[in-house]
Amino acid sequence: MLKAGTNTIALQHEGRERPYDLHVPPSGLDLQTPRVLQIHGRGINPELSDRNSVQSVAEGAGTLAAELAASDESVSCLMKGGSVSPADLLVEAFSRIQHIVHRAVEGLTPDQLAFRLDGEANSIAWLVWHLTRIQDNHVAEAAGAEEVWTSDGWKARFALPLPASDTGYGHSSNDVAAVQIESPELLTGYHDAVYEHTLRYVKGLSQPDLERIIDESWDPPVSLGVRLVSVIADDLQHAGQAAFVRGILSQR
Repeated sequence: MLKAGTNTIALQHEGRERPYDLHVPPSGLDLQTPRVLQIHGRGINPELSDRNSVQSVAEGAGTLAAELAASDESVSCLMKGGSVSPADLLVEAFSRIQHIVHRAVEGLTPDQLAFRLDGEANSIAWLVWHLTRIQDNHVAEAAGAEEVWTSDGWKARFALPLPASDTGYGHSSNDVAAVQIESPELLTGYHDAVYEHTLRYVKGLSQPDLERIIDESWDPPVSLGVRLVSVIADDLQHAGQAAFVRGILSQR
């Protein structure tokens, strides 16, 4: 039985074993099937660049997904067909953000988390803290709930010299420098807590819920669906930036 999150699996191709990352969404969310399996190749060697070879790897991945679906009714794949609810897609999107966040900060030191490419650039620590604060703030507002940042004591644990309501929006270079994080576990702990709150909220949303107008200060007014897409887009951009900075650190 595969656990929720990222699992490393291997596929055989032309006598060679090739590693893949298989992302499995959380179970127990009372979501409709099919669930989404996200399979990441860890790079394709030059000899796999021809069409037939790439197709055979894809077919192998499809076979693996089918076998997994057959062995666990809670896990299926979009390629198998069937209906997909708005909740399914939202859970998958936020799950991908969580996956990137964990990969971006795992094993980094405080100095690496605080590293900046230049005096105006954002650090990994700031990027992950900010994207999590945005998700926390926007989802809590939509749900009519208190932010996890304050309700679960994360503000006190981070002990940043910033107001409780600060999400990082509009920060100056000095503000970015003030976000010093002692460990990657602090960042992923807060992100995971926000992620769980987000899933509890979005898993019950229907199409009419997503069409509901929640902010009339914009023209056109903003619906719940548009607001959640904005959160996903913002979070994915910043998570990708954090992963980019980590890649640079790995070359230093």
